[in-house]
Amino acid sequence: MEDESVSFDLAVLAMDELDDAAAARAMFERCNTSGNHAEGELDERIVGFYEQLRARFPDYPPYPEDSPWMMMPLATGIDHVIMHLSWGRSGAAVTAIMELAAEYRLVVLDLQSDEACLPGA
Repeated sequence: MEDESVSFDLAVLAMDELDDAAAARAMFERCNTSGNHAEGELDERIVGFYEQLRARFPDYPPYPEDSPWMMMPLATGIDHVIMHLSWGRSGAAVTAIMELAAEYRLVVLDLQSDEACLPGA
């Protein structure tokens, strides 16, 4: 049986261009640094992604018992969504994250491996 208390993290990033995973990591670091969030208009790709994801897997009360999220609400900004997922309850959520990221042409950064999944890949 998988340990549901073990978590892993994914970041979904609205990037116009990506040279490699290092560029995605640099953007994540900027997004994750206190007081250093980008300001401006919401990226519509992030809005659509987040709305569809939380319609399937709510990050607001009442929290479902089988929620894939380890921390709620999800960390969001104008150009990113950062998710802390339960290892044992995340299968369907990861599938949805990857499908929605591809649909909205967003980069998915696996924060454990520093690997980035590019739009259309």
